[in-house]
Amino acid sequence: MIGTIVNSGAIIVGGTIGLLLKSRSPRKLTAIAFQGIGLFTISLGIMMAIKANNILFMIFSIILGGITGELLKIDQAMDRMGEKLKRIARSESSHFAEGMVTAFLLFCMGSMTVLGAIEEGLGGYPNLLYAKSVLDGIASIALASTLGVGVLFSIIPLIIFQGGLTLFAGSVQGYLTDNVIMEISATGGLLLLGLGISILEIKRIKTINMIPALLFAAAFALIFKG
Repeated sequence: MIGTIVNSGAIIVGGTIGLLLKSRSPRKLTAIAFQGIGLFTISLGIMMAIKANNILFMIFSIILGGITGELLKIDQAMDRMGEKLKRIARSESSHFAEGMVTAFLLFCMGSMTVLGAIEEGLGGYPNLLYAKSVLDGIASIALASTLGVGVLFSIIPLIIFQGGLTLFAGSVQGYLTDNVIMEISATGGLLLLGLGISILEIKRIKTINMIPALLFAAAFALIFKG
């Protein structure tokens, strides 16, 4: 799991730099940067979502995933975890949970995460995860400078998700076909779109509750291969 460890370290370093920049930046600059992050998240989400091979998979995944997340009350559980982590970090940020979830989705929804984790898990040199670490480290500077310390704590779900894929690469390799990865990535793009809308305060969308949609997207792609 050296690739995931390096990836997490890059996020911590980049996020720390971002926090230092945030503490020295005028509030107006932070506000405009915050809006820029929202616009970027929306544009990235759109670019990922339009690559879906089957739009019906994405629609039903979001609907079923949202219903599942609402019944499981994932957003409430995430808020409670965020509050506990805030106390540990001694942070007063009002965007703590938002920063953690936004950063996690930005860092982990692309095919680079899945392919890189499988590459290392099967004994290969983690070239993809090293390249991803550079990109995530740079992105975390911008994210932390606007969304705060929650970005650093995004390494917790990242280690669980990306590290889990690495550890179980041999078991999941046969299921994670190009089509499955594409559908997961496209559905993740729709979640990013929702996050961007929330960040810009256009409409509060319970994106966290829609995270199970990723599992439904994978299931649909596996069941309806053709």
